[in-house]
Amino acid sequence: MRTEGITLNQVTPSWLFPVIADIVASGSGAIVANVLPNDQHAIWTVIVSYILWGTSVPMAILIMAMYYNRLMIHDIIPSQAAVTSFITIGPLGQGAAAIQLLGKVALKVFERNDFIPKAPIAGQFFYLTGILTALIMWGFAIVWLFFAFATIVRRDFKFNISWWAFTFPLGVFTVATTTLAQELPSRFFKVLGTIFSVVETLLWIMVACGTIKASLNGELFQPPPLEPWEKKEKKNAEEKNIEDSPA
Repeated sequence: MRTEGITLNQVTPSWLFPVIADIVASGSGAIVANVLPNDQHAIWTVIVSYILWGTSVPMAILIMAMYYNRLMIHDIIPSQAAVTSFITIGPLGQGAAAIQLLGKVALKVFERNDFIPKAPIAGQFFYLTGILTALIMWGFAIVWLFFAFATIVRRDFKFNISWWAFTFPLGVFTVATTTLAQELPSRFFKVLGTIFSVVETLLWIMVACGTIKASLNGELFQPPPLEPWEKKEKKNAEEKNIEDSPA
């Protein structure tokens, strides 16, 4: 928690990084639970993973709401950092993939162990809820994909380290798409998943080559541009120093 004042025009997509870690951990927990030989260990791994998902996805949506406020009321992020707007797709894509994986594992271990005696269809409920939730989050990710493209379109910006923000968000969005294609199954999602996979691979190659080139010529290590609010604070500080300086 901050003890100093902060305004909504200072919100950036990078605020999502701490909560994305928990979403990734929940998806990893589903993968681990799926291969655990002890069903009780698998059940509790799934439960903890659901808790991790619940502590992170809602918080990510709250942060995205604050960032949306900035986009609609204040200003968009500077051109050189515009690619970071794709970070908002990350928690939605990873969250959609994780909830599907958790539901798939729950279907297997919950039914096999009579996890909730009074609800024998608990495994089916978790599985179906996972698919439904994933579809909703996938649709919401499409909205933020549009916002991200709207942020970078018709803007002139050179390659910088923030271009890596293309890779992870679009990568997990691709995983969510291909997982939906497997679980439904759906030709629509299969085709989209294939297209996204190709695009993701090409983007990764492009950014990797750009990073090597920028490292060699020194452009990669240039400081990022100041945000509008940072420029204003810097200007105010300079004016205050001039006023306080002796005549």
